[in-house]
Amino acid sequence: MDKPFKDVALKLCEMLYDKKAENILALHVADKTIIADWFVVASGRAAVQLRAMADDLEEKAKDLGLRLLRTEGYSGGRWIVLDFASILVHLFHPDERAFYNMERLWEDGENCIPYPIE
Repeated sequence: MDKPFKDVALKLCEMLYDKKAENILALHVADKTIIADWFVVASGRAAVQLRAMADDLEEKAKDLGLRLLRTEGYSGGRWIVLDFASILVHLFHPDERAFYNMERLWEDGENCIPYPIE
């Protein structure tokens, strides 16, 4: 696994945990797609919480050397994607997360790090 991006992905997981995100995962996808090296996936209980998590990540990601390229889904607040180039952050309302089940598409049993790490 790509060590520098892994550390940054886990730091983003920590930030989400601090904002009370649930079911947080870091998925190493570099060998599965060209769009990113890591996906960070998390759930929030309401659109307001998801937008607050997105705002917090956007603000604090600069300290990690990340630049936000684009955001999708912010106004709806049900599935927000933050594109930091090598890391894509997916913030889901639980209903959307269950419906789209991203983990099923990208997880291979060896590339998933649940957060907090046990």
